Formats: sequence, structure tokens, C-alpha cells
Amino acid sequence: MLAAADPGSFDALLLPGGVVNGDFVRADAAAVAFVKVFFDAGKPVAAICHAPWVLAEADVVRGRRMTSWPSLRTDLRNAGAEWVDEEVVVDGNLTTSRNPDDLPAFGKAVVEQFAAG
Repeated sequence: MLAAADPGSFDALLLPGGVVNGDFVRADAAAVAFVKVFFDAGKPVAAICHAPWVLAEADVVRGRRMTSWPSLRTDLRNAGAEWVDEEVVVDGNLTTSRNPDDLPAFGKAVVEQFAAG
């Protein structure tokens, strides 16, 4: 299915959380390349929980201020991100959040960013 998707046909990208989702997606080279296209085009991207693993794999977190599920802190720092423990972080076209408890703030920030993008 992903092979048939054209990232140019989308205005924004939201990556869902979950350990399994983040781990499987970051291991899929086509999915990682798809994500990277959004960053190269400056399109809005949002990621919550373990989804930032995919962003680290796509090599798009260097110099970014972001958050995630706490266990990703070291991975994101090693990939060059500034990791912070906040419910939602917006850095340019990237919106990140930590966990399901943060969904109200994350949802609000994503709607604002996607609407502006």
C-alpha cells in the first residue's frame, strides 16, 4: 500500500505512537523514505509516543527540540535532538508529544499546525 502512496499528494503527516508501530515503521526503508520527503518539503509532521523513532531513523531530528515517550530520550539525543519532558513541543514544522495523557494538548497543537501549514 505504501508503495502506491505519493507523499506529494499529502499536505501533512501524523505518525501514531505505540512501541510496535514505531519499531516496525523505522525498520521499513520505504516508510522512512516517505517520512523524509515531508521534511525535505517542509510539510507539517506530528509524532507521538514511540513514533519519533521513525524520525531518528530518517535522520531528521538533528538540531530539533522535541519530546517522546521517555525511553526514547537517549535515542533522540544520540540522533542530535534536544529532548525535553513536555506534553507537546512544536519546533518549526515538527510537533511531538509524549503519551496518550497528552492527547488533548497534542491534538490542539496538531490542528493548529496542520491548518497553518
